[in-house]
Amino acid sequence: MSEPVLTLSGITKRFGDLVANDNISLDISPGEVLALLGENGAGKSTLVSILFGHYTADAGEIRVAGKLLPPGDPRAALAAGIGMVHQHFTLADNLSVLDNVMLGTEPLWQPFTQHREARDKLIAVGLEFGLNVDPKAKVGNLSVGERQRVEILKALYRGARILILDEPTAVLTPQESESLFEVLAQMVSQGLAIIFISHKLGEVLRVSRRVAVLRGGKLVAEALAKDCTQVQLAQWMVGHAVAPPERHPAQNIGEAVCVLDQVSTTAQREQLNQVSLTLHSGEIVAIAGVSGNGQVALAELLCGTRQATSGQVTFLGQPLPQHPAELVALGVARIPEDRHAVGVVGDLPVWENAVSERLRSPAFSRFGWVRRARARAYAKRVMEAFDVRGGGPLVAARSLSGGNMQKLILGRALMQPESTAMDTQANPASANAAKVPRLIIAHQPTWGLDIGAVAYVQAQLIAARDAGAAVLVISDDLDEVLTLGDRVAVMHAGQMTAAQPATDWTREAIGLAMAGVAAHDKAAA
Repeated sequence: MSEPVLTLSGITKRFGDLVANDNISLDISPGEVLALLGENGAGKSTLVSILFGHYTADAGEIRVAGKLLPPGDPRAALAAGIGMVHQHFTLADNLSVLDNVMLGTEPLWQPFTQHREARDKLIAVGLEFGLNVDPKAKVGNLSVGERQRVEILKALYRGARILILDEPTAVLTPQESESLFEVLAQMVSQGLAIIFISHKLGEVLRVSRRVAVLRGGKLVAEALAKDCTQVQLAQWMVGHAVAPPERHPAQNIGEAVCVLDQVSTTAQREQLNQVSLTLHSGEIVAIAGVSGNGQVALAELLCGTRQATSGQVTFLGQPLPQHPAELVALGVARIPEDRHAVGVVGDLPVWENAVSERLRSPAFSRFGWVRRARARAYAKRVMEAFDVRGGGPLVAARSLSGGNMQKLILGRALMQPESTAMDTQANPASANAAKVPRLIIAHQPTWGLDIGAVAYVQAQLIAARDAGAAVLVISDDLDEVLTLGDRVAVMHAGQMTAAQPATDWTREAIGLAMAGVAAHDKAAA
């Protein structure tokens, strides 16, 4: 390999008593893909933020092509040729591809926008790196894969020589992922250096030349990808062997818990269009699809925050209640898509978040007063049972890492509060409360989690299924869909294919269905 284009030497960053990065030294050469791995909270985001100028390191230095990079200066990072493609795209849907790429590249006092020159440059960059996107196309009309190409073009248009890709395949179909890998190979052949951040270890070994693993803020391993296995990488990341969840087919599929019959909803962010689905106890139905194709509408409908405009939804043979509190009381549990914005209230302590969905139940309140001792005891049991680390019930929820926050939400959903005789008199239905919920809606349950947290969450969902719960898993991750689903359906443009046994699907068929080319009937499951 040639001389490094990027060198990090002794990078250290502290937040109070927490050492987020501890004397980290790394380098990357032109034409190389370096995979940066680690658990949630391992220090990856902090290190990348220092590289991009969003944070200033307490110690150490960064050099690009031998020149010292000024600390804490994003403009200097961009000028030095450092570009980043975030997991969540930062594009204006109402603007064209060209306008999105040009944003921020011209001085505000420039009297005329040089569209022709910019268009010619954009086309030339696209041809050079195999990123063909129509400059006139409105971003809102593009597929997810095409939007990602626009994000990459934005960085390359600005002269990026070092490109950071954060979970680049998280929202792509298998076919779009293959297309991305071809683009990465083209970029590497042109001499770009790529830092590849991903939790998908198979992809890491496929596209990278070297891997660097962080754990607890320290660089614990660095090796050639060809010398590594997924098992070895996982062990480096978490510090011990990670056993995947024991997957076995559903053994005791029971009654129909929830039935959707030709259900449609209004078009808010997303909509459903004549969707039919049956969810049985003791079974996991997994829904695949690219984000934005109706999954949010489906989850909100079953959680009571959106109403159907036509069709019928029944729960245990009765019309589905329209109020979320009623659904919680009936045994419907939810794991929301956005754990930060919807799953928890970050400024409230863990114990308040743990009881938030049942705060008015007799288990945690009486005569309008919160039973704090019981609520805190319940939160402590949840933290112990679901291995929620990061402090006790009194710490603020926002202080938890992403994985621990997700385990808190999972515990809140799956662990029923203990009832006393007095509670039973106040609410006789509590006497028949199941040990697990009757219905679990898990929307992106492992989004952005490390391999250890993923295995834990998936194992808990399988255990809930085996205990008799009906489980609906909505996920963009095709590996997760095939790992968990007893039956699998695919959503596209608000419609759903029939839910068929997972063994009847191939990855290619699911990918085509995700793109709207379904070979399967859209009839009811």
